[in-house]
Amino acid sequence: MDEDALSRDDVIGKVCLTRETLATHPKGFSGWAHLMEVDPDEEVQGEIHLRLEVVPGTRACRLRCSVLEARDLAPKDRNGASDPFVRVRYNGRTQETSIVKKSRYPRWNETFEFELEEGAAEVLCVEAWDWDLVSRNDFLGKVVFNVQRLRAAQPEEGWFRLQPDQSKRRREEGNLGSLQLEVRLRDETVLPSSCYQPLVQLLCREVELGTQGPRQLIPLIEETTSTECRQDVATTLLKLFLAQGLAKDFLDLLFQLELGRTSEANTLFRSNSLASKSMESFLKVAGMRYLHGVLGPIIDRVFEEKKYVELDPSKVEVKDVGCSGLHRPQTEAEVLEQSAQTLRAHLGALLSSLSRSVRSCPAVIRATFRQLFRRVRERFPSAQDENVPFIAVTSFLCLRFISPAIMAPKLFHLRERHADARTSRTLLLLAKAVQNVGNMDTPASRAKEAWMEPLQTTVRQGVAQMKDFITKLVDIQEKEELDLQRALSLQAPPVKEGPLFIHRTKGKGPLMSSFKKLHVSLTTEALSFAKTPSSKKSTLIRLANIRAAEKVEEKSFGSSHVMQVIYTDDAGRLQTTYLQCKCVNELNQWLSALRKVSINNTSLLGSYHPGVFRGDKWSCCHQRDKTDLGCDKTRSRVTLQEWNDPLDHDLEAQLIYRHLLGVEATLREKHRQLSAGPEAGPVLTGPGGAPEDPLAQLLQVLQDLREAHRSSPAASPPLEPSRVLELQT
Repeated sequence: MDEDALSRDDVIGKVCLTRETLATHPKGFSGWAHLMEVDPDEEVQGEIHLRLEVVPGTRACRLRCSVLEARDLAPKDRNGASDPFVRVRYNGRTQETSIVKKSRYPRWNETFEFELEEGAAEVLCVEAWDWDLVSRNDFLGKVVFNVQRLRAAQPEEGWFRLQPDQSKRRREEGNLGSLQLEVRLRDETVLPSSCYQPLVQLLCREVELGTQGPRQLIPLIEETTSTECRQDVATTLLKLFLAQGLAKDFLDLLFQLELGRTSEANTLFRSNSLASKSMESFLKVAGMRYLHGVLGPIIDRVFEEKKYVELDPSKVEVKDVGCSGLHRPQTEAEVLEQSAQTLRAHLGALLSSLSRSVRSCPAVIRATFRQLFRRVRERFPSAQDENVPFIAVTSFLCLRFISPAIMAPKLFHLRERHADARTSRTLLLLAKAVQNVGNMDTPASRAKEAWMEPLQTTVRQGVAQMKDFITKLVDIQEKEELDLQRALSLQAPPVKEGPLFIHRTKGKGPLMSSFKKLHVSLTTEALSFAKTPSSKKSTLIRLANIRAAEKVEEKSFGSSHVMQVIYTDDAGRLQTTYLQCKCVNELNQWLSALRKVSINNTSLLGSYHPGVFRGDKWSCCHQRDKTDLGCDKTRSRVTLQEWNDPLDHDLEAQLIYRHLLGVEATLREKHRQLSAGPEAGPVLTGPGGAPEDPLAQLLQVLQDLREAHRSSPAASPPLEPSRVLELQT
């Protein structure tokens, strides 16, 4: 799109990736894709409800087509709606429904009949159009039916997805530019929990035994995982063990495995090992809220100041300074000194914020760093390696968590937009300074970029602050850890919060409706609001009462960024609250958060009205019954993927199974080698004849799960598998 401030944005071109295309790239599509011209006849959406049947007639059979209703049609008019009608064509004859004005959810309930002649056309075409008084009508989509199949079948009724008109020849591609994309589609069938219990128990047993056990499965998983999918496997394993309360033990086992094969202290945790990737995922899953508290105010200040900052003399841009009429060029030395002052202030503020954050750091993160600190100190106990335990902690906390968040704040949800070039340079220099502090200001890190010397005093002070912070951070006893976790479990932490506009109705007409800006907070208990973030909160909706969270069509309030939360009041009556967001991204984030926290509510609605009941009818479908069930289907399971998503035990187990299935041949070969090796003894079996060897057990579990997947469609209703479709772009 080409953004226009005063008028509608212009379309430059589009890239369309079909589901079939993505299915041929199991590891994801990656590359440049040509932009294509956008043809209005191909930009269709929505569904149409039809009933089709062949009925006997006096001379010949007749084809009867009932056009009942449509939903979610494309908005073709400036008011955000359309004026739809349906055209039914068969054997050269055409019949049309009436026009429904200003609606994307029209209801017709009109029936048409055609005489079926021998040798006549075998195709019935149902087209939806947007009527226009002055210009030509806009195409909304079509559905084509095989009449021969209808003759042989029973009457057919249902919702049919509208398809584009692709009969026109496409113009040459390539002259509109290209988009570089990485897209992956994941389609998983998730079995009931009981099917995954043997796999989960097997992995958990290895982690619980730690170094006292056989230590066979986790090293094998790392060995058989390619570099390109190691991050995915690490994240999945981490979430699986986090759900079992074993994340700290899992990471501790990985620390010990890595320390066991590391001889040089300066190479510790520097590779993209399973330990490094798992710890990286752990900090994002468990520490994102903590990161926002420590880093958020500093990042906001950098964005707001927008100062020109540069320390590298070869990149300095000299600019004019002074008041009007008295401009003079600013010298290079002045630019460098001002830049150093700005960076020293930001770095000092960040280190101070970090030093004050010990108590707010999640107990599970503190306990994990305690284990890491102890293991490294035991492995490198000499006086010359006294900094190594501190560097081990900062290699994750600074180099893999804080610094990446500074350089790309949007990816860590610290900002809504990426930084411009000037701000990006400031953030990069600040991240470098944090890395130098994290490296404990070693001569090697100092020698890389000598022009960072102006920050040296602040960096040295920062090293002392960082060591003091880490000493306090890892000083957490088991009892304190349990107390902190218990205190946290008693609170209802905010899932999402921020300023939104809440609808207040002052009359019947659209001009009498207004939105009041309030600070809204969503927890696992309620949706609340307050005048300011620090004001006392009032409960707006109890979470258990939410029945749906959906978008509101644009024409209802003149904005495409309004959502509605449908809930029951204390008397059990359905009520609706309308909330306006500032952009489409924020709208989708709030909808996703609301749907996730209410997904297990009973009596979730299957349909809703995307419009509002104004005057005496619904604005979307023009129905006059306020209690009408709704003209569109709800989308309660359509959500965005976030780091703080509730853990889905079964999905994580399914993903681990999928990965292990891909390397099953390697695992079997490894088992054959171990069984035939000189140290191999007799095959031990446990109760029921099951093998006690963990690898043999794992291979048996994989075989059982494969059989469960083959028979899953025939499972009884309570044990039906669920379907998860995930798109990453």
